[in-house]
Amino acid sequence: MIGTGDLSELALGWATYNGDHMSMYAVNASIPKTLVRWLVNYEAEISEGELKNVLSDILDTPVSPELLPPEQNGAISQKTEDIVGPYELHDFFMYYMLRYGFAPSKIFRIACIFFADAYPKEVILKWLKTFYRRFFAQQFKRSCLPEGPKVGTVTLSPRGDWRMPSDASANVWLREIESME
Repeated sequence: MIGTGDLSELALGWATYNGDHMSMYAVNASIPKTLVRWLVNYEAEISEGELKNVLSDILDTPVSPELLPPEQNGAISQKTEDIVGPYELHDFFMYYMLRYGFAPSKIFRIACIFFADAYPKEVILKWLKTFYRRFFAQQFKRSCLPEGPKVGTVTLSPRGDWRMPSDASANVWLREIESME
């Protein structure tokens, strides 16, 4: 059985413990959601006909585990980014935390410059705090991941580069973030 959870979902714990983990191989385990979306968009742009339509429809659909039934009008009732925040921010935070070991304050400063036209500083800070809280709280799920390839420069596989105890505390990082508020 092939697992489809991506690096972003694994970082935020947006994976079902002993559900997504039941796969034998996690093919997307080191690919962030923003890269998955970029690749789908690229393929949609160079495709024609029905394939282009299907890929465009996928891109227009909000990210959702669809665990809740749809609303009366058929709309998706559970949108992931409404709950955990924008994946483009989380993927940015994750990359600079994992690849370079930057502190939350440095990541925040860089994010405020990079996303100046998209998000106010208060929104970036809110989701940065959410990222660190969720990242540390969900390590237990990453400790039992199925095997998967390392495609980029960062991975959260316990059989690859990532070593973190399941009971690690985010307190030091969260205190730094709270001092920026």
